[in-house]
Amino acid sequence: MSDERGGGVLQPLDPTGAPLGAPEPVVDLPAAVAARERTDQPRWVWACGAARYPALLRAGVTVQRCHDVELTEGLLLGYAGRWGEPRALAAAWARLTGAPVPADPPPRAATPPGAGQAALFDAMPGPPGPGITALTRVYADQLDRVAATDDPGRFRLLVAAESAGALIAAEMGAAGLPWRADVHDALLAELLGEPSPVGGPPRRLAELATRIAAAFGVRQVHADSPAELLKAFARVGVELPNTRAWVLRGVDHPAVPLVLEYKELYRIWTAHGRAWRDAWVRDGRFRPEYVPGGVVSGRWATRGGGALQIPKVIRRAVVADPGWRFVVADAGQLEPRVLAAVSGDVRLAAAGATGDLYAALARDAFGGDRARAKLALLGAMYGQTGGAAVPALAVLRRSYPTAFGYVEAAARTGEAGGLVRSWLGRTCPPGTAGFGADDDPADPDDAGGVQSPRARAARSRGRFTRNFVIQATAAEWASTLLAVLRGELTGSRAELVFFQHDEVIVHCPAAQAEQVAEAVDRAGRRASALLFGDTPVRFPLDLSIVKCYADAA
Repeated sequence: MSDERGGGVLQPLDPTGAPLGAPEPVVDLPAAVAARERTDQPRWVWACGAARYPALLRAGVTVQRCHDVELTEGLLLGYAGRWGEPRALAAAWARLTGAPVPADPPPRAATPPGAGQAALFDAMPGPPGPGITALTRVYADQLDRVAATDDPGRFRLLVAAESAGALIAAEMGAAGLPWRADVHDALLAELLGEPSPVGGPPRRLAELATRIAAAFGVRQVHADSPAELLKAFARVGVELPNTRAWVLRGVDHPAVPLVLEYKELYRIWTAHGRAWRDAWVRDGRFRPEYVPGGVVSGRWATRGGGALQIPKVIRRAVVADPGWRFVVADAGQLEPRVLAAVSGDVRLAAAGATGDLYAALARDAFGGDRARAKLALLGAMYGQTGGAAVPALAVLRRSYPTAFGYVEAAARTGEAGGLVRSWLGRTCPPGTAGFGADDDPADPDDAGGVQSPRARAARSRGRFTRNFVIQATAAEWASTLLAVLRGELTGSRAELVFFQHDEVIVHCPAAQAEQVAEAVDRAGRRASALLFGDTPVRFPLDLSIVKCYADAA
């Protein structure tokens, strides 16, 4: 599919990506797409779903399947060890068509979805998209490259889930998450007090700042400034490495509880205050712009709006429409269950077949100590190798050697600079500054000396790749669940309205809530079967049917 001035061009393709006949110009592209959906339900091939699909949605047209060329190109370049190539998709057009590489588009500000495009198929900022010939050539080339991967079946599932995610992201942005502005305002008044009449922090923050200064015995402290807080603590004899909450909780000083409260309320005021609501909540809906695969592990991100970091207290403003309910599903213990499924460790898989994996682990190998079992498993996945984790890890290594060896192999490969992949084939990018960096300048090595910066960087990358193989696979499971669930809900009034890592929210008529909950459960089981086949490991979903998001279990 390609759009032209005043209409568009459709190009039927065979399963190899080769054109079936000549391109078909159409005057009304949305109408033509809708007609094909009714008769054929094809898999649409387009350059970028984030740019293409919102315009179709505004015309009232939805599609069932697509192949997102831009997202697929990113996956394939990563698979080949070529991350972050500038203008990678434009370079693909040029490589296969001989056309010059277009200039980079201008930087894009964080704005609500659709804010830069007023009418259907208005040109977005940046260079024009490819013509239909370039698009079909790149698509055929991608099919060949997918077929050449180590496991084409898995990689095709990855591409399908990623492309479906682009559709779902656009649909969720269009639907929006129900949001009660009046409840939000009442919450802000309760938490923060009245706004300042002259600007600046609201009453509650101003009062806390005054009390913090008094606790330090000074006239003023800018409590939102980590540097000033560190100096204030130093003046009273408390030297701190930073002002993170877990560090402050270990300090016995009257300013600490005030600072912790200030930090929490300040975050709400700046991230979800009235200015945020005015920018992102319209017509009773919070409309963020989701970015599928926006994190290197494949997890989603958002472009502004902070949708993936809504504080629990603010969730009280997320209220279903009258006569409707939310079905909230949360996958518990997802990453440990993924490790059990992908590692092939029979003993860990048996624990993963139960409702509480940590409790089963504790009964099997840790003398009933659930906390110690959890510490060991998380330590193995996240690279925690010191302190209380050491004896617990020894038990894990002895009792579940195959699972332990799986993450150890990923760590060693990462340390050596090798390619580390998820279950479906997403490839971990190389280490960069700030990418899981180890800030300790004197990191002792096994021989009792001090590691060089290169050795520390390798060790840091090993810690990241150890978890990447699990976290990225968990993201694939969640994306597959979302894609399957979207198909389950087709034809109903239920709508996907929120997705965060391993949690999904469906907004539906109250009378359909039980059926929707069953559909979510089926989607979870189907996603597990698609990724892992006939595995004994269960991926249970905690399901809640609620009027308000804050009431979900």
